[in-house]
Parts: sequence; C-alpha cells; structure tokens
Amino acid sequence: MDFMTMMALEEHGPDTYVGIGPEYPWGGLYGGQIVAQGLRAAGLTVEPRYRVHSLHAYFIRLGDATEPIRFEVDRLRNGRSFATRRVVARQSVGAILNLAASFQVDEEAPDAQTARLRDDIVRYDTVANDTWSPVFDRRVDRKHDLTGVSAGWFRMEEDLGDDSILNACAVAYIADDLPTEAVIAQHPERPATYEEESWPFWSASLDHVIWFHRPMRADRWHAYDFTCHGLMSSRGLAIGYVFTEAGDHAATVAQEVLLRHRK
Repeated sequence: MDFMTMMALEEHGPDTYVGIGPEYPWGGLYGGQIVAQGLRAAGLTVEPRYRVHSLHAYFIRLGDATEPIRFEVDRLRNGRSFATRRVVARQSVGAILNLAASFQVDEEAPDAQTARLRDDIVRYDTVANDTWSPVFDRRVDRKHDLTGVSAGWFRMEEDLGDDSILNACAVAYIADDLPTEAVIAQHPERPATYEEESWPFWSASLDHVIWFHRPMRADRWHAYDFTCHGLMSSRGLAIGYVFTEAGDHAATVAQEVLLRHRK
C-alpha cells in the first residue's frame, strides 16, 4: 500500500474519517502511520491558510491491520492565527491513539537557527537503502561505537507536491522509525549489531511529539539525527532533529520508547 492510499481518508459523518493500513513485518500497524493519518484527519478540518506547527500523540493500544481505523476530530479552537484539533483513533478494541495538533498562519518574523547538521553523518549516496517499507527510502548511518545515537537519511518514494500538511504527515510517518534504535544504542546491554533479530529487547513507542519549524518537501532527502537522553523505568527518551540537505533545521522530534527484556 502506498502513502497516498493511506492518506486518502473517507469521510464518515461530520469531522469523522476512516482509514486503512497494511500489516507490517512485525505484525499489527506502524505507529507512524496512525500518527500521520490522525494528523491528516485534523488537517482536513482547517482552512488551507493554516500550516501545522506541532503535534503531540500518545499510543494507547496496538493497532490491527485487518480493521479500518476511525479518526474522530474535535475542533477545540479556531483563532485568527492558530487552530487546535484533538483526534482520537479507534478500532473495535477501543482507542488506539490520542493526538493533539496545532496549526498556525505563517507570520513575518525574525528567523534564527542554532541547531546544526553534523558533519560526520554519512551521506545518503554512500549508504545502501535498508528500508523495511516501500513508502520511503532509508539510508541509516551505522556507527556501532556511538552510544545512544541513531542517524540517517530518508525521503518518501512518492511525489507529494507542495501540500504543507501532507508533507508534515509524511514526516510524522518517517519520524517514528529511528527513536527506538537510539534508545537501544544507549542501553548498557545493547547488542553488537543493529539487526532486530539480535535484540534482547521488546520495544514499543509510547508517545510522539513533532515541532515543524520550516516548510519542507518530505519526498526530498532529509537527515534525521536522534540521540537518547536517558533511560528510566523501562522508558528511553530520544530527541531528534530533521535537516534539509542544505542544513536547514526543518523539524524537531521527541519520543519515549518502552524497552523491556524479552521474556
């Protein structure tokens, strides 16, 4: 299933949309897909002049690929410069995702950047594609000696055009991929290889936060650079930056990952 098919949500009553997703190699649904669809549902209820600037999502239950997903949107606020939405994704088991998204009309204001693209991230044209999904190209920089770090280059396979919310949905889809690797790379019992079959852990994404700083095209190469900022109570916090090839800081991502030893 391609990304545009996932984003083609069907309207089922006022501010209610239904979507589907494929089954992934590990079974169930991919969290990034549900977040992307939830953001898409929220975006369908705002005027085109708004651009998403942040989302905060909680994963509640594992999704089922054999069932459709119902996205219920609550219009919390429509302001002159900001709009706020809440989205609950449901299946027969109950709620599987709770998402809040905020949108803003672009304003003329000073633009300053302090985050920097690291020079030591291997370029995408020197690394083989190791993607697990037909939706995006994935070129991950494997540095086994870097504790708590996971970085790589990603781009969507489909042409997404200039729709800012659709491109933000694509970033939400991609950005759920690397945080777990950064958290595992911080663990004192981390494996010598990144191959998932060798991991002595069971993991799950707990929440997903993204701030969108500058317009971007997710179908062009971007560097995703994640660092684990700590482990506590079986949870690891990964924070990442998304950069364009030119080094523009396009987005910031934060995610907590649940990491437990396999039984």
